Amino acid sequence: MASLQDQLRGLVYSTEHGETCPECRQPIADCRCTEQAEQARLAALDGIVRIRRETSGRKGKGVTTVSGVPLPADELKALAKALKKRCGTGGAVKDGVIEIQGDHRESLKAELEARGYRVKLAGG
Repeated sequence: MASLQDQLRGLVYSTEHGETCPECRQPIADCRCTEQAEQARLAALDGIVRIRRETSGRKGKGVTTVSGVPLPADELKALAKALKKRCGTGGAVKDGVIEIQGDHRESLKAELEARGYRVKLAGG
């Protein structure tokens, strides 16, 4: 990570190229930071999909999180849509983790195993 002075000195807009990426200093059209971050996320996965129920930071409301799915972002959104439809609830995709409202661990496990993933129930 660059020092604060280097961050403040960087070019953020050019009349020639328009906006520039703060990470790589390339024009936004030429920036590959998001693709590299997505590739790094996929490389760090171990092939096991983990399903857990979380309540922390949600005012006691429980959500089921599905992490470790080895899919690119657009396919992950499509999978999340199918899982939400299967459970009949809402949810979201945040930072490569699918969040489904409510406790649906068993039905999600059955659906993901039917799609060919190795699934583990994590947490309590």
